[in-house]
Amino acid sequence: MSARLITKPLAAIGRSVLQLLAAIGRIAIFAASVISHFFRPPFYLKELLQSILNIGYFSLPVVGLTALFTGGALALQIYAGGARFSAEAVVPQIVAIGMVRELGPVLVGLMIAARVTSSIAAEIATMKVTEQIDALVTLSTNPMKYLAVPRVLAALITVPLLVGIGDIIGIMGGFIVATQSLGFNAATYLHNTANFLEPLDIISSLVKGAVFGGIAATMGCYYGMNSGRGAQGVGRATKGAVEAAAVLILAANFLLTGVFFSV
Repeated sequence: MSARLITKPLAAIGRSVLQLLAAIGRIAIFAASVISHFFRPPFYLKELLQSILNIGYFSLPVVGLTALFTGGALALQIYAGGARFSAEAVVPQIVAIGMVRELGPVLVGLMIAARVTSSIAAEIATMKVTEQIDALVTLSTNPMKYLAVPRVLAALITVPLLVGIGDIIGIMGGFIVATQSLGFNAATYLHNTANFLEPLDIISSLVKGAVFGGIAATMGCYYGMNSGRGAQGVGRATKGAVEAAAVLILAANFLLTGVFFSV
């Protein structure tokens, strides 16, 4: 009896680990399949342009507002913390590096996961429930080419641009707060910001944006195409896609930060 009490929780842990590894394997195979279809015709340009519009242009308001308020709040926090050590002058440098290296890409990635991943998963899952994906197959249209490839490719193109815009707006948010509320000279603030940033900081931010965009769109497509039946299946697919995208984005951010800035 005591042996069973010990082995039962171990068996449950083992099953969970195996299920996790199997899920990672399925997602990896799905992502590899999507990438392989990038270079094979047919190419659905109209779907790609529509996805660029939905993922990129329509995400600008939420990305801009998020970056603006985050940059302003970051300036206030750094100023308050620096005042304890008489180091208030570091506000422009820390705001710039904090937004470009970390906060800009991560916040944009999470906003895209919340807005775009959920939308893609819900849309594709609904198509599956209503048998529209089966209809595509009967019309000799590959669902992977028609549904997944344009969305993932659009995310790879647009999310780095959104990250760049978010970085600029975030820095400007800190600039506005610092110059209007904290007494910083505008020219000195901009000069310190420009001198402190390095090309590697900007490159890492854009690379993170591309990776996060690919993760967000891939999770939406994967969970949508593998959703269960009915409204509950659509809801579970949408929830699972957002959760998986958010966790993978944070994990990828940690790994990419280690790659770019390891000492």
